[in-house]
Amino acid sequence: MDSEIFRASRWTSGNHLFPTIIEVTDQAVIRHKRSWFSKDEISISITKVASVHIKTGIIWSDILIESSGGSDPLTSHGHTKADAQRIRARVENAQGILSGPEKMKLS
Repeated sequence: MDSEIFRASRWTSGNHLFPTIIEVTDQAVIRHKRSWFSKDEISISITKVASVHIKTGIIWSDILIESSGGSDPLTSHGHTKADAQRIRARVENAQGILSGPEKMKLS
């Protein structure tokens, strides 16, 4: 499975100059957050992802990815609804827990 990158919208708060990026690979979920003089990266191994929570507003979605290791959850806001659902599907697909027609649709 190739890695896929999801970029938050620049129209949302905190993402105007440096939008948050979530990268989903077959090994980990990585959040990249830049600022003027630094770069913050948080990664959670796919095997350690406990849940993916999506809070959807009218246009944008907030994503909360919790780990089973007890560390701080990975959070990001300002993604489209489709991107948020695709992130969850990619994580579940990488964990091998999808079944039925949804698995066939993602492949």
